[in-house]
Amino acid sequence: MKILRVIISLFLSIEMLLGSAISGSIFKNHDMPELETSEYTQYVDPFVGTGGIPWTCAMLSPAATVPFGCVRLGPDTCAEGGLYVFKTNTSGYYYEHRHIYGFSLGRLSGTGIRDYGMFRATPYSKGICAPSAIAFSHNDEIASPGYYALYLPTQAVLCEMTATEHTGFQRYTFDTKSDGKVFIDASSTLNACSTKDASITVDEDSRVITGEVTILGEFSDRFDGMKVYCYSEFDTPLKSAEIKDGSGLTLNFGNVKDKPVTIKTGISFVSVENAKENLRAESDELDFDEVRKNADTSWNNELSKISVDADENTKEIFYTSLYHTLIMPTDFTDSNGEYVGFDKKVHTADGYTYRTDMSLWDTARNVNALYCLIEKDVQNDCIQSLLNMADQGGVLPRWPMGEGYTGSMLGNPANLVLTESYLKGFSFDTQKALSYMKKSSESFNHTEYREFGDLYEQYGYVPNDLVKDEYRGLSVSRTLEYAWADASIATLAEAVGDTATAKEYKEKSMRYKNVWDSETKYFRARNSDGSWGVLKPNMTAFYDEVLGFRYSRAYCEGSARQWRWSALNDIDGMIDLFGSKEYFVSELEAFMEDATVNRAALNPGAGYWIGNQHDIYTAYLFNNADRPDLTQKWVRWTLKNRYSMDIDGLDGNDDGGTLSSWYVFSSLGFYPLAGTDKYWIGSPCVNSAEINLGNGKTLKISTINQAEDHVYVDSITLNGKKLDSFELSHSDIENGGELVFTMK
Repeated sequence: MKILRVIISLFLSIEMLLGSAISGSIFKNHDMPELETSEYTQYVDPFVGTGGIPWTCAMLSPAATVPFGCVRLGPDTCAEGGLYVFKTNTSGYYYEHRHIYGFSLGRLSGTGIRDYGMFRATPYSKGICAPSAIAFSHNDEIASPGYYALYLPTQAVLCEMTATEHTGFQRYTFDTKSDGKVFIDASSTLNACSTKDASITVDEDSRVITGEVTILGEFSDRFDGMKVYCYSEFDTPLKSAEIKDGSGLTLNFGNVKDKPVTIKTGISFVSVENAKENLRAESDELDFDEVRKNADTSWNNELSKISVDADENTKEIFYTSLYHTLIMPTDFTDSNGEYVGFDKKVHTADGYTYRTDMSLWDTARNVNALYCLIEKDVQNDCIQSLLNMADQGGVLPRWPMGEGYTGSMLGNPANLVLTESYLKGFSFDTQKALSYMKKSSESFNHTEYREFGDLYEQYGYVPNDLVKDEYRGLSVSRTLEYAWADASIATLAEAVGDTATAKEYKEKSMRYKNVWDSETKYFRARNSDGSWGVLKPNMTAFYDEVLGFRYSRAYCEGSARQWRWSALNDIDGMIDLFGSKEYFVSELEAFMEDATVNRAALNPGAGYWIGNQHDIYTAYLFNNADRPDLTQKWVRWTLKNRYSMDIDGLDGNDDGGTLSSWYVFSSLGFYPLAGTDKYWIGSPCVNSAEINLGNGKTLKISTINQAEDHVYVDSITLNGKKLDSFELSHSDIENGGELVFTMK
């Protein structure tokens, strides 16, 4: 096993080092444009989380985008010669790469999934036959919120990107008398994906390009592809234009040395006409610099919703984290209100913005709770969009992307989002929501069904021996997630007065105990005859993935030890299963002490790993076992040791801002319990903060005696009244006030 890991590590090293050696041999520094940032955007570095070994790579991109925008215009990189080892650039960009294909208009943020990547543009002036990989250096690359720039010395061209919600602006400045060219590929997509029915046209007189393509990405292929349209305008006369194979367009602008060429592109998933209308509505009469300034302003306004006072490094990590939580979900609504629904028909959003690309299995744990505080309009959009998806597609999604169900991950995380939103004061059709939540629990014949849900109903757990498909088994994780989702149904039903449903699903939510082995004190694989399967507590699914075989496959993306704390619907009951609070604390502390992810390793280890979602909250569980001091200790340890401003500054896939949201909440001193209106108290690392809750309401946070070695909370007051527990309810803070921590 060790030999195999060394070999794979060597391949990864070769991929990185080859690019570094080549780039270092040909590049000279080029004077890059000045970054123009504002009060809050100055602290954001879009390159954080774009590199690292796959397990610790956040899969982020420095692409130019606006908050929750549909366009994410940025670089699509590759290793030399297209060498590809493991998942390294699912966002289209990987920092260790030293070659670039060009700049495409879309990508997912922080996920392990490649999709979008449409209408890639590649500027060139010599030496290549586009599309080809072009070498680049990070010395010639800069980015800030809403802006990205790269100089390509071999092609003597400065490439700049900015964006609105549905429009991407590209500006190319050639530093050569050779003909400046741009190749636009209507059939482009990210690595390992494909397209069909791609076409592109150009009108040289009006300087207009139109195109369309059906994307078959790793998600969109699951619902038979997704049609996307573009409408582009360019501001420079052509020397010539050539279309190859109906989908590749070469624009030759001739000698345009030091004369910037600007191409602005509107996109739509409805029609070319809507793409044109989006461009007109969002950027008509605006030049590149005006759009860039507007993008920075949009980001600054969003980031200003939480104002923190802290040391420079903490502020940089905080605002970079907050930035990453505001990239998805995607604005899928055209300027005229139209969008394509899950029934593949065109609908009109009335009074809200239809949004998609929701990494719900992840974001339901904390990101949506953040939106409930500072992005209420976006959270309301998410609620309405989820219900519309169910209206149009049949059931609530668990990972909606674009215009369809992806079937990704497990459980019913939309249940958590809907229940938590209602408890926090959001208004929507709760009867419809409850009906769909129950349907998600009871349906087994849909893309988003409960896999092996019929077995779950029959046995009260997912029997490990009856789920033979090793890639879809996950018997323990499914049992725990189904119980959690059922608890959300019970909670919402009780809140709206449906006592019968509340009772039924409360009982179902206790099924998590059916996979608890009282002898080993682990949640473990259980067979249909009641016998227990193999238990190797420290063996993670990531060992399996490297070695190519399965020990158990009962746990999703982790080990029995990492799933040992996963009954969040009944934390006190889970603690009781350990026999005593003291034993629970001792085992949880040992788990936390093993939080030693080696960033050069091929797996994250079996201890606490904040890089994945199933144990992201565990530091806060000490509160429930009457040891808030240990919560404070480990929260501060994680803030200090697991987040940085490096390219591998996060411990795993950010998944729509989930890891980043953990930092935002935890640095402020409290953290949400998903699916409820409760927050755990932790240990803030900022001096003070002001959270704009909207409607003129502000929650102020102050820390007295704050210092790096003052990690413990001596006392807490809310609006002058001392708290007698380490827990808050949403109602405690929804109207603002002041939360004061005295540290020691």
